[in-house]
Amino acid sequence: MADNIIDLRHVNIYQSGSPILQDVNLTVRKGEFVYLVGKTGTGKSSLLKTMYGELQLTEGEGTVNGFDLRKLDWKKVPYLRRTLGVVFQDFQLLTDRNVNENLRFVLTATGWTDKKLMDEKISDVLDKVGLRAKGFKMPFELSGGEQQRVDVARALLNSPKLILADEPTGNLDPETSDEIMSLLFHIAKDFGTTVVMATHDYIVVQKFPARMIRTERGRMIDNATISIE
Repeated sequence: MADNIIDLRHVNIYQSGSPILQDVNLTVRKGEFVYLVGKTGTGKSSLLKTMYGELQLTEGEGTVNGFDLRKLDWKKVPYLRRTLGVVFQDFQLLTDRNVNENLRFVLTATGWTDKKLMDEKISDVLDKVGLRAKGFKMPFELSGGEQQRVDVARALLNSPKLILADEPTGNLDPETSDEIMSLLFHIAKDFGTTVVMATHDYIVVQKFPARMIRTERGRMIDNATISIE
């Protein structure tokens, strides 16, 4: 269906030749917020990597943003990634340039050339994450929460249909975590952007309830319930 952003059918996922997840069936629709939970090593990151083309899909059928993951070669991966944004736990900002220059670097790398349009887009995404006045700050001048907001702004640059967030609150204090969660929920609700977030923080999940998918013992369980392990 047109509203399906992610559609996986009988997918088997391998990492370095070893099976990680078996018989994954998953459909995620436009504007949906989905948690991906599970212990370290149960396949959360491998599933995300499959979605953004870091791991090749060799068994089963899968599409993300209309891209057939089975037919995804290295030439097509950049085109898939332009339709989605990835938010990392450790920010991964370039430390030798300010916030505006960090964002401009990504736009240039993804084919933008018009300086005026680039400046407008940078201003737009910083406004969306509440950092309109921080564009000329260096990363070291920002708090952890502000750096994560820049990471979210970077993920929004190409107006993605999908954001994949890998432990985005993992290095943040509880109050700042709540701010980032509110921001991600706002992006899903108000912009119709699908968000899939890997986390092991059950306090966050309880405060901001949404559909939950659990990875355990090589399987994926949809609509899972919270169990503190």
